[in-house]
Amino acid sequence: MRPTRFKTMRLVCLAGAALAAAPSLAAEVTAARLLGADSEPQNWLTNHRSYDGQRFSPLARVTRDNVKNLRIVYTTPLGGGAPNMFTEATPLAEDGALYVTDSSGVVYKIDGRTGESGRILWRMDPKQERQEANRGVALWGNYVVSVANQPARVIATDKETGKVAWETNVSDTPAVRLTGAPLAIGDKILLGAAGSGAGIRDWLAALDAATGKLVWRKYVVPAPGEPGSETWKDKNNAWQTGGGPIWVTGTYDPESNQTIWGTGNPVPEFDPTYRPGDNLFTNSAVSYEPETGKMNWYFQYTPGDMWDYDEVGTHILFDADINGARQKLLTHSARNGFVYTMRRANGQILLARPYVENINWTKGIDQKTGRPLDYDPGRDVQVYSGQANQNPNEKTKKLCPSIAGGNNFWPSSYSPKTRLLYIPALWACSDVTIDTAPRQPGKSFDGGSYKTADRYESDLVAVDPLTGEIRKKIHMRYPNYSGALTTAGGVVVTALLDGTVAAYDDTTLAELWKINIGSGVSAPPMTFESGGKQFIAIVSGPSNTAKAKLVNTPELKDQRNATILYVFGL
Repeated sequence: MRPTRFKTMRLVCLAGAALAAAPSLAAEVTAARLLGADSEPQNWLTNHRSYDGQRFSPLARVTRDNVKNLRIVYTTPLGGGAPNMFTEATPLAEDGALYVTDSSGVVYKIDGRTGESGRILWRMDPKQERQEANRGVALWGNYVVSVANQPARVIATDKETGKVAWETNVSDTPAVRLTGAPLAIGDKILLGAAGSGAGIRDWLAALDAATGKLVWRKYVVPAPGEPGSETWKDKNNAWQTGGGPIWVTGTYDPESNQTIWGTGNPVPEFDPTYRPGDNLFTNSAVSYEPETGKMNWYFQYTPGDMWDYDEVGTHILFDADINGARQKLLTHSARNGFVYTMRRANGQILLARPYVENINWTKGIDQKTGRPLDYDPGRDVQVYSGQANQNPNEKTKKLCPSIAGGNNFWPSSYSPKTRLLYIPALWACSDVTIDTAPRQPGKSFDGGSYKTADRYESDLVAVDPLTGEIRKKIHMRYPNYSGALTTAGGVVVTALLDGTVAAYDDTTLAELWKINIGSGVSAPPMTFESGGKQFIAIVSGPSNTAKAKLVNTPELKDQRNATILYVFGL
């Protein structure tokens, strides 16, 4: 770990001159401001807007009645023209300034104060060697904190000048990648490691926000002798390359001072015979203390996963009345096709209900334990329903939902106004084939492969997280790799890989407005306010992984790829 500090007198003088020349300076993003997101609804200061991960905005100038009048007010092209450029980032907004990243890890500050143009004020280029998933930045103090790769780094940039303040190399192995937006909690920056397909052991870490110094790092897969290590029953030392990636930004409950992150699949993805056992703490929701990284509790969704059913997606925090008592809860639209709701204090399951129609890997979920009904604690390699468990004797099996899951890294949204969870659900099945060939060091270690004959399509599903009841559902002919936004104006906004951006009534899911921007979207929508006007923003440019879901969509085979920030207003 080598935090790099820029301390020369010349740089200090230049930065001071730039600050003095600035017409107005945004206030520091303090811990109090991040805790009080609802007190400044015009801004979007963290990846999910608020620590609870709901992706709900209190803004209500755009309503069910007037959303039909949305139009493009400005666009800002991003990137340097690389043919494989893309973005999965949620822009952040502070007092009309937007901060967003592209797949080169470049950070852009864009002036959106006028509501008429989006001029780039500065860009910080970390000089990545190749494109990588990048889901955005964090704001802390006067810094814009971002991630970059080759090697994996965390970088703090002065939000006024665009100059790097510190940079920390967090690589513990050359293959590690950083994809999720960092999360600022107190005086720390939290972030997770990914890149499990290369055969690494992923982790969650915290850096000192002022200096970039590593404070703690906790590995998802336990080492021998640590709690949970008994669930790795192989003779291959699979724990060393066991995966458990953290692709997406976690959530935080300040009242109980716990931060909850979703962890990914064990490695190899499709060959459970290499790593028999439940493989903790992969495919789990894990609660940590942000100061120390101490684990409070965990819940594992699919023990011994053999289908890449990682559960990195957002774990949304919400409060609800149950039997007359106010309860602190958590809900998660799982990749395996079920919605889970649990107690926030300890991960105790309250319900698990399907939100997709076609699930064949299990016969259901035990409503008391949250385990699959066909989970057998006596088996080192699970069979579950017996319909989808590819094995050396039956190498290829049909899996529903597909390995992309029902929901994935693209976020669901919860509206405290309707008390419903809005899930962008992918519709398809996969044929998964196991490969038990020995691992070759230095090469990707999937343990199999998959393909699909289905056309990937999607549903927007409104679910009551207290009962699991599906209140409304609409079907769309193209995949959703974007996510959902809900607002106090009564609208739900999402986007598709055919380039459609659309708004729906949050009660009926009736379509209220849509536009096709000509390039697919794999970034979530957000909303902000400036000059007394509400805007909705989203960045186009799908990743290669997202574009692969158009394999059976011939009408889009010639669709172009463009990485552009679109801002819509009335």
